[in-house]
Amino acid sequence: MESLEQQIQIIPSTTTKNKDGNESFDENAPQPQPQLIPLHKRLYQKWQKIYATHSFLVLVICAILLAYAYPPLGATYLAPQITATWIAVMFIFILAGMGIKTEEFAKAFQRLYFNAFLQMFNFGAVSGIVFGFSRLMVYAGALPQSLADGMTICASLPITVNMVLVLTKSAGGDEASAIFNAAFGNLMGVFLSPALILGYLGVSGQVNLGNVFFKLGLRVVLPIAIGQFLQKFVPVAKEFVKRYKKYFKKAQEYCLVFIVYTVFCKTFLNGSDASVGDIFLMIAMQFAMLSLVMVLAWTLLRILFRNEPKLQAMGLFGCTHKTVAMGVPLINAIYEDNPMVGLYTLPLLIWHPMQLVLGTAVAPRVFAYVERREMELTQQQQQQEQEGEGGDDIKIVSSATPPDESTQLMEIGAAPSVENDKSDHEKGT
Repeated sequence: MESLEQQIQIIPSTTTKNKDGNESFDENAPQPQPQLIPLHKRLYQKWQKIYATHSFLVLVICAILLAYAYPPLGATYLAPQITATWIAVMFIFILAGMGIKTEEFAKAFQRLYFNAFLQMFNFGAVSGIVFGFSRLMVYAGALPQSLADGMTICASLPITVNMVLVLTKSAGGDEASAIFNAAFGNLMGVFLSPALILGYLGVSGQVNLGNVFFKLGLRVVLPIAIGQFLQKFVPVAKEFVKRYKKYFKKAQEYCLVFIVYTVFCKTFLNGSDASVGDIFLMIAMQFAMLSLVMVLAWTLLRILFRNEPKLQAMGLFGCTHKTVAMGVPLINAIYEDNPMVGLYTLPLLIWHPMQLVLGTAVAPRVFAYVERREMELTQQQQQQEQEGEGGDDIKIVSSATPPDESTQLMEIGAAPSVENDKSDHEKGT
């Protein structure tokens, strides 16, 4: 709630100058009167703050409601088979290709053990745990097949880009590792995520395996290759995108919202096997799964990298985050002819803001832990040096060189708004 000072505007007092030129209050002048800001203006200001922070989430909710109101518009009349599945998807992945920093891959062998652990946990452990849990829920009759499959699809996607960077920085983690793993994970996800999804869920009658990989090649791999070509060999295009970065971010956001709108129009038009109660139950399950894998990742990181607190902080987010920027178009490319594609997308749209909320909540505690742990390791090292034993057994890993200006391009391929606005806020602070 706003304080009284925020709701009241004070009219400045009238002052006069005496013979010496000093200002003095005029007692006969009208005294300042407090003026309350009108309620509608205060509400509008609050709404502006909420929208600035959560614009993507707000737009997605509006898109789903519009799809429910009149499904034929997005399912048929807007030609989603061209506008959503081809134009919007290819535009998103061209930007993603321009954002992926392949030069960061040279750093893979600097911390090979940590990088391998993070990618295996993000792709393998998270998807395996969620898949097993979702099958159990289907067997128990607690969750419909479509939402259970959507949970598995969400868990098979790669790491986010911008959100991981922001939370890693706020938690005092290793930013260089965050940059590498975000870039490498997203490139791997183009090939690995479809393989995991089809491996877990199988090839149903609605999915033609050869056709799926052909379309993924045209809609995903080719645009990423074009984006990489523009980044490496067309400096004018690279500078243009960097100069108008915020506009490209918004364009990517609107493309994602349009894809979400069309897939839910298709789902509402054809009907679904999930009720409102099933959706709320799925939300609770997503929260439980995200909390579980975060606790498990943190425990393993504390054990395997006990003297590297900055890597622990980065790994907490990198091991569990899932990208909506690449996830939505990937799901649409694989299941564009499936009437349940909206419900396959919904668990990801729940996981995405949830990981931001939980990450923001734990980041201050992780930051305090990193500072305390580094201080302990420094003291141990100094004590060993004083005792003449040397400090070889205790290794303190400091944060690598901060990301340079070229990471701005990487942010364009990141998940939009919920991450981007948070990133802008962090940079501003």
